[in-house]
Amino acid sequence: MGLLDWVRGSKEPTPQKRAPVQIGPSFNSMADTSLEEYLLGQTVGSRTVTADNAMKISAVWRCVSLISGNVATLPLDLKRRVGETRVDADDHDLWTILRRKPNRWQTPAEFRRMLQMSVLLRGNGYAYKVTSGKKIIELIPLNADNVEVKQERDLSLTYTVTLPSGQRTILKQDKMLHLRGMTFDGIVGLPVITYAQEAMGLAASTEQHAGALFRNGTRAGGVIKHPGSLGEEGQVALRESLDYYRSGAALEGRDLILEEGMDYQRLSMTSVDAQFIQTRVQSLAEIAMYFGVPLHMVGLNDKASSWGTGIEQMGIGFVTYTMQDWLTMWEQAIARDLIDESEPDLYARFNNAALLKGDTKSRYEAYAIGRNSGFLSANDIRALEDMDPIEGGDTYLEPLNMTPLGEQPTTADAPTQD
Repeated sequence: MGLLDWVRGSKEPTPQKRAPVQIGPSFNSMADTSLEEYLLGQTVGSRTVTADNAMKISAVWRCVSLISGNVATLPLDLKRRVGETRVDADDHDLWTILRRKPNRWQTPAEFRRMLQMSVLLRGNGYAYKVTSGKKIIELIPLNADNVEVKQERDLSLTYTVTLPSGQRTILKQDKMLHLRGMTFDGIVGLPVITYAQEAMGLAASTEQHAGALFRNGTRAGGVIKHPGSLGEEGQVALRESLDYYRSGAALEGRDLILEEGMDYQRLSMTSVDAQFIQTRVQSLAEIAMYFGVPLHMVGLNDKASSWGTGIEQMGIGFVTYTMQDWLTMWEQAIARDLIDESEPDLYARFNNAALLKGDTKSRYEAYAIGRNSGFLSANDIRALEDMDPIEGGDTYLEPLNMTPLGEQPTTADAPTQD
């Protein structure tokens, strides 16, 4: 069964379930790293970092959902250059694929979110192009773990895809939409979790340790002192009494009844406890740094930030320094893989104005500057606010107190004085 048969829904016997593919450096890179380094690099703090269990770390979940959510929800426009103007290419087949229905079961937002998550966690995102002639009918997302990329002698790329049936099929470059993150060789992208595995492994290990600590109660909250020697039966009775008081939330905070002159002394937080909390916070901050997300967006509001002095400025910094990189990756991959070379005037563009909008007052002040300066019309502003155009709204104002450099103002149209 080929890939096209699988896409069309051909029936085949259910194969044996394949073992999950370990995310990390591939064995193609064994020439420049030893097997010992490869194996040791995957296990940190007794935890193996994979794309699946990395998402159980709160900072990873937040960073991935934040970036992929922005890619999914931003408007993606298909434009065409016509002379000096740019118009919507809503008559093109690709318009429906990108904005309406990429395939039979996904919305455009779901499709883009899935591929962006794949790029963030696995370094690459793949979608198979179902075509009829030069027309693209569907984009079928593929699991990046099941795709191998190879560069041929003519420098073109071929993709070996393992289907759910276990069969392997080879696709040429013109059948694939390939999104890749940072890359050393220009062929495959680098997964963030491969290089952030120390921080992620530490975060997972400290979280696991904290869970076991609270679940098993291994840290003593206080010490009970007995003036003499407590017998074996007394120890059992005391332990049962303490377990009773710790057995339910309804009994929390009640006073202990101590007999035989016993005294209770609460233990304060030690320097080891404080260091443990600091380690957890530091590991989450490092994860946010790997993904390029401001610390306040992952809940670390007490950390100093170089993104700006206010929440709005830090948000603009996130759009400029992080999101713009991923949006450019999408736009250029669409131009390379989905737009035919015979249509050089066609291009895709994300409208990131929604991410850069400030509060209502600041936004309207910016519109007023554009309107009074003559480069925005009333309908331009209404379009940015998703409002219908008005009659006569395409007129641009010309400031009377501005003239080209070196040109003397004329008095032909100056008002006369009676």
